Amino acid sequence: MAKAKPNLIFAYGTLKRGFPNHGLMQDLKTNDDLVFMDTSHTEDPYPLVCGPQGIPYLINLPGSGHCVKGEVYAVSDDAVVRLDEFEGVKYGYYERIPVVVVTDGGEKVKAEGYFGHRNFGEILWKKKGQVGLIEYGENEAKEYVKKEDRPGGKNSILDILIP
Repeated sequence: MAKAKPNLIFAYGTLKRGFPNHGLMQDLKTNDDLVFMDTSHTEDPYPLVCGPQGIPYLINLPGSGHCVKGEVYAVSDDAVVRLDEFEGVKYGYYERIPVVVVTDGGEKVKAEGYFGHRNFGEILWKKKGQVGLIEYGENEAKEYVKKEDRPGGKNSILDILIP
């Protein structure tokens, strides 16, 4: 029997197809915890910036930035737990927030996206000169450092931006 996939997740960075952490999405798909729905973009503009170690962050400042391109996935409750763990929700790196996205098929859907935590999101946006991306692409992915390859010590966005 197929697992229920009641949650929609908007992926805009390293979890997208062809990007450094898409292996997690593939694993979730293999375990019948995820189905790719469509490519999409946010209905409202949001800042999308790359922080330290090339990590992409969507920032919860609607009306700033651009309508951000990404992908929508239907995922199981178990997948949400794994994604929350991967995104460091309990450590305050990201928070999962509702966002309306428009699929390339023209459908508006309510999904959830992983936004840079409010403790540093606006600080990072200002530090980046309030200039954001429309899409996390190949050039940005070249700067990304996987978790296991990050140097010890100050490797958390919170450590770097908030003294």
